[in-house]
Amino acid sequence: MVDQADLEAVARQLGREPRGVLAIAYRCPNGEPAVVKTAPKLPDGTPFPTLYYLTHPVLTAAASRLESSGLMRDMTERLGRNPELAAAYRRAHDSYLEERDHVEPLGTTFSGGGMPDRVKCLHVVIAHSLAKGPGVNPFGDEALAILSAEPEMAGILEPELWA
Repeated sequence: MVDQADLEAVARQLGREPRGVLAIAYRCPNGEPAVVKTAPKLPDGTPFPTLYYLTHPVLTAAASRLESSGLMRDMTERLGRNPELAAAYRRAHDSYLEERDHVEPLGTTFSGGGMPDRVKCLHVVIAHSLAKGPGVNPFGDEALAILSAEPEMAGILEPELWA
């Protein structure tokens, strides 16, 4: 059960009521929610394959900024050139699906963020890395390493984890 105060904080962050929240998957060092774990199906039955959802407005803006920089294109290109990186990203995809299907199977191999063949959404891969910690999603880790050096991330990220 998610604490009501956390749901209210997430609603403020999103500017709307959150749907299908199962847990707070990552908190900023100050305790503020930043990533939620969501149900594979929303309360109305709509499939929602995005297991981890970035909610903190500073992080969502930073992810958008990185997306517009062309980073996703570079990451996707590296998948084709680096078999070890591609294998690590495939493992991130597989673990994402396994965890989501443990909650409720959707009958699909779609995970999120473009996994495992491309990087389509840094919001998803960053949320995945924050929820699971370093070493699970290589592109989420890479994006967080970039962001952790930015002054506005003080108090939101633990830079020593992502350096």
